[in-house]
Amino acid sequence: MGLEAVMRLVECVPNISEGRRPEVWEAVVQAAAGVPGVTVLNVDPGAETNRTVITFVGAPEAVLEGAFRLVAKAAELIDMSTHKGAHARLGATDVVPFVPVSGVTMEECAELARRLGARVGSELGIPVYLYEYAASAPYRRNLADIRAGEYEGLDEKLKDPQWQPDFGPAVFSPRFGATVIGARKFLIAFNVNLNTSDKRLATRVALDVREKGRMRKDEHGQPVLDAHGQPVWDPGILKSVRAVGWFIPEFGCAQISMNLTDMDVTPLHVAFDCCDERARERGLRVTGSELVGLVPKQALLEAGRAYLERMGRSTGIPEAAILEVAVRTLGLSEVKPFDLRERVIEYRLASPTPLVDMSLRAFADQLSADSPTPGGGSVAAVAAALGAGLAAMVANLSHPKKGFEKVQSRLVEIAE
Repeated sequence: MGLEAVMRLVECVPNISEGRRPEVWEAVVQAAAGVPGVTVLNVDPGAETNRTVITFVGAPEAVLEGAFRLVAKAAELIDMSTHKGAHARLGATDVVPFVPVSGVTMEECAELARRLGARVGSELGIPVYLYEYAASAPYRRNLADIRAGEYEGLDEKLKDPQWQPDFGPAVFSPRFGATVIGARKFLIAFNVNLNTSDKRLATRVALDVREKGRMRKDEHGQPVLDAHGQPVWDPGILKSVRAVGWFIPEFGCAQISMNLTDMDVTPLHVAFDCCDERARERGLRVTGSELVGLVPKQALLEAGRAYLERMGRSTGIPEAAILEVAVRTLGLSEVKPFDLRERVIEYRLASPTPLVDMSLRAFADQLSADSPTPGGGSVAAVAAALGAGLAAMVANLSHPKKGFEKVQSRLVEIAE
């Protein structure tokens, strides 16, 4: 089934605990890809994290089946008892979020999560925790809280009455671990590179910027407790941001590894700039960044426009040029190549309209054929588009010139 036939789209982004053996993650990906209606958009393995982020989309029922087959194949091929990696994790398939893309509500995605959890628990015998919009209790909403203690502490966690799984047995399986399943908004996994290999320095910046902040300590370095005996936390700068510091040998640098859970609250460029500011205060420099998985086009467009405005340049330039400004300013190709066509979700989902996608030469050839379409309307549209482009060019040329300061905002409106 082509994507153009799918009106209701759900994205699924499973994270599996294997990033070093291609034969394993490829087999896991194929398990999902084999479901009719599922389209795999991105596979992003990491050797140091020993983790692979897989992104696929499709109609709700197809995505649900693809997710189950993926979890089953991961349980078959991954043995958690031998797993080591830099990223926090609970099981062979660590987390499976469903994300509404079009024509689907968040509650429908939460119901998909519950259905998958029930099946994984009953058919595969894997303990399942529900999180975010599918969470069974408020204290289980946050993924970091569920994953606290990680795989190594899971045996004890399953014995705690407060942490009984939502589905599956409350029994520790050294091979499978546990799986967290839920529904969430689009999450941006964003790592900022530093000019150091010292994980401790990256951690300090991460504690500065993340919403949770850092634990308050007294003059003796001991945690400060509140009236209930719980640690007191001093919040960080950025809302809707989770962050840790780590060192990635394959890149030769430490990173501030962030999850931006709501890009409307903290946009990509705001997180990047905040890390840069805090790093400089600590004698460090940000050298670039890395996006893991896919990113919404709007996040990069917003970043590109913000940086153009700081340069005093017009934002009324082609979309591709704005995106290129974002990629260069954020340094997204520093540790590995960043291809907009492969990493922007809208481009991966797009089915180009042949007429719109044509070069002028191809359009002229098609126009000359013995067919009523394209015809006069299309020619008029092309002429209008060329005229609009010429007007935008004049506005952009005038924008930086002396004497136009009072009308710069109007020139930007014309160019855009």
